[in-house]
Amino acid sequence: MPTPFLRARLVAVALSAGCSGTPWNNPHPASEAGANILYSSFSERPKHLDPVQSYSENEYSLIANIYQPPLQYHYFKRPYELIAFGATEVPRPQFFDAKGRRLPDTADAKDVAWSDYVIRIRPGILYQPHPALAKDGQGRPLNLGLKPGDLEGVNAIGDFKQAGTRELVAEDYVHQIKRLAHPRLHSPIMQLMGEYIVGLKELADELAKVAKTAPPDAFLDLTGYKLPGAEVLDRHTYRIRVKGKYPQFVYWLAMPFFAPIPPESDRFYAQPGMAEKNISLDWFPVGSGPYMLTVNNPNRQMVLERNPNYKGEVYPAEGEPGDAQAGLLKDAGKPLPFIDKVVFSLEKEQIPYWNKFLQGYYDASGISSDTFDQAVQFSGQGDVTLSDDMIERGIKLQTSVATTVFYFGFNMLDPVVGGYSERARKLRHAISIAIDEEEQISIFRNGRGIAAQGPIPPGIFGYRDGQEGINPYVYDWVDGKPRRKPVEYAKKLLAEAGYPDGRDAKSGQPLLVNLDTTGTGPDAKARLDWYAKQFEKIGVQLAVRATDWNRFQDKIRKGSIQLYILGWNADYPDPENFLFLLHGPQGKVKTAGENASNYANAEFDRLFERMKSMPNGPERQAVIDRMVEIARHDAPWVWSLFPKDFALHHAWTYNRKPHPIANNGLKYQRIDPVLREKLRREWNQPVLWPVALGAGLLVLSLVPAVTTYRRRERQTANAVTRDR
Repeated sequence: MPTPFLRARLVAVALSAGCSGTPWNNPHPASEAGANILYSSFSERPKHLDPVQSYSENEYSLIANIYQPPLQYHYFKRPYELIAFGATEVPRPQFFDAKGRRLPDTADAKDVAWSDYVIRIRPGILYQPHPALAKDGQGRPLNLGLKPGDLEGVNAIGDFKQAGTRELVAEDYVHQIKRLAHPRLHSPIMQLMGEYIVGLKELADELAKVAKTAPPDAFLDLTGYKLPGAEVLDRHTYRIRVKGKYPQFVYWLAMPFFAPIPPESDRFYAQPGMAEKNISLDWFPVGSGPYMLTVNNPNRQMVLERNPNYKGEVYPAEGEPGDAQAGLLKDAGKPLPFIDKVVFSLEKEQIPYWNKFLQGYYDASGISSDTFDQAVQFSGQGDVTLSDDMIERGIKLQTSVATTVFYFGFNMLDPVVGGYSERARKLRHAISIAIDEEEQISIFRNGRGIAAQGPIPPGIFGYRDGQEGINPYVYDWVDGKPRRKPVEYAKKLLAEAGYPDGRDAKSGQPLLVNLDTTGTGPDAKARLDWYAKQFEKIGVQLAVRATDWNRFQDKIRKGSIQLYILGWNADYPDPENFLFLLHGPQGKVKTAGENASNYANAEFDRLFERMKSMPNGPERQAVIDRMVEIARHDAPWVWSLFPKDFALHHAWTYNRKPHPIANNGLKYQRIDPVLREKLRREWNQPVLWPVALGAGLLVLSLVPAVTTYRRRERQTANAVTRDR
């Protein structure tokens, strides 16, 4: 325990620190004050950073800023527009018939045997510095023939003494496409791409046979294998050949799955001892994008730093109406990126993250349900605005509708809720009316959502707004807006389906349906209880069967469920990417596809095949309208909601615009570190009067001790004098 004098010293130190002006609560190192660093967070460790495997949003927030696919999305323009990234331009497909004859661009899909995408990449693109690319003065690799002892003291990429770079070439893009077929990488899009890229499925079969006979840790050198569907034409040009006519393929070229990977990196990471140290491409990426990963500690922090070799890209000069007025085009023509470093810190709990955002230690934030009322408020007209406290701090609010759909699905193979009879349809329509999505959005999402009228969200071609966009089986158009049909009408439909008052008209037994879910915790229980009450409104009993994700997936695959809840985020901004969820040949039970409801309608499927290869325009819109009408009539889903995203950022953060599809927006953002430091100091001034009061009390408490001490000293001195 410290002495009274030591306690006094500590108080003095604390007071002097307060007078220095440095905030006591700053979680970042003092050396970073005023630095050009963006501070963000993550709540879940990424599983994969290898672009051939990664397919999650939290992973893309990192690798989309590291890798350089041929294409990317324009940061500002809406509708979403593809532009060049690694390529010189967006490739236009060339169509050929079965005899290899070139067809016109307007060729019918049934006449097209294959499509060629010829991609030319920009000369002069360089990879980030990396030990896999290090060479000596004679051009010989320095780190591709490592011996076991060479890894002593090496635990991360930064521990290698030599790093190098080289120019990105067409072969690197082709190499990555081959990696889709690698039997040990298990790419989530291999099955889909195997149906389209010529020879990819055959390459996967060949590699699988080789891997079976090779030792488990043997290096599989993909440079020794040919792929007819991905060929190098010259140093900066390659061609991808796709079966048939697949217009949506061009969107895949903007995803990390098709980013370049230098073959040297595979050889480098396959060396003995690397896997034991967790040194792999899945942990330490090798990219040519604006940033590179320099710290990978998912238990604490992930750090991106500017790639010193990145050049040639400038800030956009165009946007959609209103962008210039919002100040989003002021940096037009300036080289990218603006920010030197991005620090992602682990924050498992929302409240601590929110508090640090308010203190200025994070530059942007979402809004959770717990902090919603503190951040925003609704006007009398229903418009959302910032709270007074947020406005006073200069915080900005941005809202956007996500390219996401949540749906409550019926298993169409189930004998009760499934099927295509009039009875089954009326049952599903009754349930659709009873589930009040507007109430769910209000209660559980703080109003952040739009009740869905079909499968296609706003911002995607084919979406209809207003009266022409409502689902007439669930809504009426009243006073210029959709109104959910009354519960009495749902009960009428239920009776016509053979369940008056929720009981089987023949047996008299109550209608009981089962909802399988993976939701756990208090929030999930509240939502599931709410669902049960929605069914109670029409006299139907809902049994909730909680399970884990693996068991849930197994039930979905086997079709042993009645009801389920799922969502879908767009891979790319095309209606095909949503309507395929209802495509019969994608049935989960039949083909292990993404059609979890196992919905199959011959007319819908026929129109889908036609629609997916059509260009956007009135004719395609008419086909989509008919498809949506069929799906509404059959009701394989309760069309739940399209979520709205609310995001906040501080006044020192510039050039932020939500983009639901792209994930590489870090390079466009800019910060004012000086303003941030100034406001941090203002917002985090230490409250010193309690310390001063404590110090005063401490001093007063020391007076008796000092008096006693001096009295004893005098008594001791007097005693010594008498002894003399």
